[in-house]
Amino acid sequence: MSVLKQKRFWKAASVVERDGAFGVTLDTRAVNTPNKTPLVVPTRAMAQAIADEWDAQPEKIDPLTMPVTRAANSAIDKVAPQQAEVIAELASYGGTDLLCYRATGPQELIARQAEQWDPLVDWAQATFGARLQVVAGVMHVAQDPALVANLHAEVAAFDNFALAGVHDLVAISGSLVLALGVTRGAIAPEAAWLLSRLDEHWQIELWGEDEEAAAHEALKKEAFLNAARFYQLSLT
Repeated sequence: MSVLKQKRFWKAASVVERDGAFGVTLDTRAVNTPNKTPLVVPTRAMAQAIADEWDAQPEKIDPLTMPVTRAANSAIDKVAPQQAEVIAELASYGGTDLLCYRATGPQELIARQAEQWDPLVDWAQATFGARLQVVAGVMHVAQDPALVANLHAEVAAFDNFALAGVHDLVAISGSLVLALGVTRGAIAPEAAWLLSRLDEHWQIELWGEDEEAAAHEALKKEAFLNAARFYQLSLT
């Protein structure tokens, strides 16, 4: 069956083991991805989370309430067929990381960025063997090739399901370092999210919060935390 069906037709979702991996059935029907590929995931915890999302659906299916299902679909239908390209895209953020480009003023913002971002720069140096080059302004700065290679190797070691989670962590935050800090347990997802929004929150302190922008940020935060959860589910 396809996840694109609109109306609920099943009574209960169940986890089934398949050759050391795990799938989900709706009554007796196996769940497939939108591309009609069997939805088979690496861990029981992920499969159970998917089953729970299906069980929570009311009369009509709302994919927006099913982040684990959507991420698993993405891992199978989108990441797996272009794994090398996804790895290259994510690794490229190491050369343009958010944490490398600092404000030119005011001094209070410069100091806040240094206070809150420098510990992650220090962590990246200790973990990946070279230091990120930090500059004031937005002019591109070349990073140490050894560091870029080490970051690429870190990303390349993820399987397709982990990559699906890491992709959203990087794309939403703009920082490969923050994403890897989350995957390595060096920083909690909530804290990483706040660091990624440091500049925006500075502006809010100065000028106040716009209601529409706040709603948009809430959606991005939810997606970021869902990505962190999906990454963890890929491991357990």
